[in-house]
Amino acid sequence: MTRLIAEITEHDRRYYEQDAPSISDAEYDALMRRLRALEAEHPALLRADSPTQKVSGQAAEGFAKSRHLAPMLSLDNAFAESDFTEFAARIRRFLSLAETEPLDFIAEPKIDGLSVNLLYEHGRFVKGATRGDGAEGEDITANLLTLADVPRELPAPCPALIEIRGEVFMDRADFEAFRATQEAALAEREARKARGEKLGPAVTIPVNPRNAAAGSLRQLDPGITAQRPLKLFAYAMGEASEVPTTTHHGWLETLKRWGFRVNPLSTPLREGATDLLSETPVAFQARLGRERPSLAYEIDGVVYKLDRLDWQARLGFVGRAPRWAIAWKFPAEQARTRLLRIEIQVGRTGALTPRAVMEPVFVGGVTVTHATLHNEDEIARKDIREGDTIILQRAGDVIPQVVEVVDAGRPDRGPPYAFPTLCPACGSHAVRENDDVVRRCTGGLICPAQTVERLRHFVSRRCLDIEGMGEERIETLHAMGLLGSPAEIFRLHTHATQLEALEGWGRLSTQKLFDAIAARRNPPLERFLFALGIRRIGEQNAKLLARHYHSIGALRVKMEAARIIGSEAREELGSIQGIGPAIATELVEFFAEPHNLEALDALLAEVTPEDAAVIEAGENPFAGKALVFTGTLETLSRQEAEARAEALGAKVTKSVSKKTDFVVVGADAGSKAAKAAELGVTVLSEIQFREMAGLG
Repeated sequence: MTRLIAEITEHDRRYYEQDAPSISDAEYDALMRRLRALEAEHPALLRADSPTQKVSGQAAEGFAKSRHLAPMLSLDNAFAESDFTEFAARIRRFLSLAETEPLDFIAEPKIDGLSVNLLYEHGRFVKGATRGDGAEGEDITANLLTLADVPRELPAPCPALIEIRGEVFMDRADFEAFRATQEAALAEREARKARGEKLGPAVTIPVNPRNAAAGSLRQLDPGITAQRPLKLFAYAMGEASEVPTTTHHGWLETLKRWGFRVNPLSTPLREGATDLLSETPVAFQARLGRERPSLAYEIDGVVYKLDRLDWQARLGFVGRAPRWAIAWKFPAEQARTRLLRIEIQVGRTGALTPRAVMEPVFVGGVTVTHATLHNEDEIARKDIREGDTIILQRAGDVIPQVVEVVDAGRPDRGPPYAFPTLCPACGSHAVRENDDVVRRCTGGLICPAQTVERLRHFVSRRCLDIEGMGEERIETLHAMGLLGSPAEIFRLHTHATQLEALEGWGRLSTQKLFDAIAARRNPPLERFLFALGIRRIGEQNAKLLARHYHSIGALRVKMEAARIIGSEAREELGSIQGIGPAIATELVEFFAEPHNLEALDALLAEVTPEDAAVIEAGENPFAGKALVFTGTLETLSRQEAEARAEALGAKVTKSVSKKTDFVVVGADAGSKAAKAAELGVTVLSEIQFREMAGLG
């Protein structure tokens, strides 16, 4: 699980922060399936920094930020009938339903476009934004106003405030026409260049309808967006002052009444049904898979949502995804090409990642030249060698995976690939620790690849979010010797004259960068912790730590005390739900390294992280309290009870200590109940918990 989390997190970073993915949707989904399976087998080991528990994304430069009132989260995936069956079974277990209880779903084709959030106040459209990281996106209100499918006003009756979610897309015919127009414009631009004439604006050739839709909607000039053939299907509800219906099917009908376009293929289904509803989810998936090539727009699967909104509310979310919906993906597309060579990339943690460079091949609507090779064990297992003819598999708009070699028996085949044991960036030894599948550079701070990657991570959208500190600028500043640590970012203003003289910078550009840096001197604590790049400390774990310790000073003192195994501070760290032994060890070791503390001190001399807010109890008795559940609950599943407690601001921990505030006891409670009595911790029955949690 630790290896998978590290590997998937690295792929998330490459895709969302660098726009340079090294893995396909299909292989990424395979990794996620394996991780989810392990988490299902060992629920006690579920980590808060697991990729299954968060949303990845970013907001583009050039747009104002827009925070969603309710998060726009992503969906878990299904790939086979067994996945969907287990999804339905999880719903029944969570809601404590009988195995024979029928579940009604709404099936919606999964459009391959750009998700948007539309905010209406008193019936008027006031703001629109992209999904971004799920909590905050780009304000593209002006661009959305150019779409005919976005009503300016909602007819009465409608809520005083409501967020409406939808997908902006470009259908196949419009895409082909738009692409032809762009190719003609590019040819004209090249002709002007040959004649020495003024070139005008740059021209981009979109590779598929999804890219075309996303690029069109993210134009800084709304006039350009207005010229693009964009459409929108509305499908979901975010925050609402009142819910206008009791079912998702009723919600779609409400959207149509309000003037939105709703996908006409959206269909009510019943899982396991033999009654008047003619199709089951399995039959619908198979039928739509057959009809997919003839649809006017691209889809990559079907989204199945539980129809009852009250059950959706009870199920809630786990990590980054709702428990009441799932995206059943279609099989990946494949193609054949030749592997030219294998390249090695070095990440910020020193991980050496192999990448295939191939003869260009068209697969899944995109021409690709690179594919992931995952790690050295995968290369050896598939016996992939330079010069081989290979099968690629692609599912979605990312670089594909290598499935297999098809000409392994050819007489002129080269020798097996020898994975490097020295870092290609600094020459240091690259080693594999214990049974780790990843080989890592041991150069640490002397490795330029790691230094640059760590700096990129520090300034990235999900960390300190410093605009203007792009990949090229970081590499330039590092090469000049002006940037080697995060602290030096905040001292760049002392080199103003030197920077203004660089080609493409100038006085205004340089000052804009300095202003962007200055605006990040008081980052939220959770972003600051994530930005430090501590191994295994992802966004969710950073949030957990910030919420628990509240300040960087308190966290540092506790981590120094936690060096002693068995100490109160170490037990406190291990009691945080989601912080397992491996994460605790990495965290303590980071704060035990003198050079890390020196770098941290230098950084804290430049920035002052904002303390995490302490949730006031008010009328909620669980806000800010530590709860432990033990025994079997009768009216709630353990998942539902813990989710409710966390929603009220409680910290759900695994073990009872003197810092525990409440222990909720179910049937057959064991040693934890005894420990609570020994320590004088307040013990609650399931009925008392329900009453205090507002569950009646």
